[in-house]
Amino acid sequence: MADREFDIIVYGATGYTGRLVAEHFVREYGSRDDGPKWAMAGRSEDKLTAVRDEIGAPSTTPMIVADASDAASLEAMCKRTKVVITTVGPYQLYGDALVEACVKTGTDYTDLCGEPAWMAEKIEQHHEAAKASGARICFSSGFDSIPFDLGVLMLQKEAEKRHGSPAPRVKGRVRKMQGTFSGGTAASLGATMKAAMKNPKIIGQLRDPFALTPGFEGPDQPSGMVPRYEEETGKWAAPFVMAPINTKNVHRTNFLRGFPYGKDFRYDEMVLTSPGDAGKAAANAAVELMKNPFGAKPPKPGEGPSAEERENGFYDVLFIGSWPDGSGLHYSVKGKFDPGYGSTSRMIGETAMALLESDAEGGVGTPGSFLGEALVERLRDHAHLTFAVED
Repeated sequence: MADREFDIIVYGATGYTGRLVAEHFVREYGSRDDGPKWAMAGRSEDKLTAVRDEIGAPSTTPMIVADASDAASLEAMCKRTKVVITTVGPYQLYGDALVEACVKTGTDYTDLCGEPAWMAEKIEQHHEAAKASGARICFSSGFDSIPFDLGVLMLQKEAEKRHGSPAPRVKGRVRKMQGTFSGGTAASLGATMKAAMKNPKIIGQLRDPFALTPGFEGPDQPSGMVPRYEEETGKWAAPFVMAPINTKNVHRTNFLRGFPYGKDFRYDEMVLTSPGDAGKAAANAAVELMKNPFGAKPPKPGEGPSAEERENGFYDVLFIGSWPDGSGLHYSVKGKFDPGYGSTSRMIGETAMALLESDAEGGVGTPGSFLGEALVERLRDHAHLTFAVED
């Protein structure tokens, strides 16, 4: 791909999240001579021009017209670049042709997908063809599921150093979070539920922790759906709305990397509340919230928080590794900015940058499986994430 015109194309740059991704490249790399050659893509050249000017991108920033309903335009776009970033979702509605075009042209792809049934379908359809063409199809490159995928990966690397073996049991616990889920996340969940009503197979995939590891089924997994008091933290733990997608990606990373966490690995994610009766009540309330996590008026694609709200957001995730002999290890991932927008836009941008430098073989994978520690370093340097052992 050395002769491609661009390093990275941001497809969907006129949307709310796509615009934030474009802003990341302007802010982080705009004045650097060694920055990537990147372009903005979307359905309307006029809208692309307006966004380019509003975010302060150079007037020379290339603009490409491409439409999810026009497969030829997507293939033409892919042939011009090494990596495509797409924020155009729900992916089960608008993503098929772009994935196919990237696989066909050997172009790397990264998205913000949290739609496991669609991801399982793309793995079945394209994994072997992507390996053959060299395309790295990298799903879930935002808040779902990078902090969790890479948090487990880094804990296990530290476990090998300190204990000589991976932790067979890891808990992911969201200690603090301020911010909002994106309108795209809400739309993806809605599209998934509609699809599940038509196809009962999807319900099974949503419930199956190993839906993204075809041919491998590990041990029974903790559900994470029942509130519980946890001695390790001294707090109550409640269901976490993003666990059903994050846990599947963690297992796929383990699967694609050849099981460095072990084939007996068990993992779940929950949200920590507080000690005592108040914490128990909050945990029980979270069970009800899981039935309708976005409320009566869910955010719409294209809508999002103000710049101030994005700036003031944050998250703090604790990973607890344990061994049968009672040994334990704590590892944390913390992020600045609103998780669903401010941080996500930086994470997917840096995923694309890491793909440019990666020599991983093609296939349909995860940020953890393709990029691992190389992406961790980029996120530390360019996206305000911290990864650290907690002694």
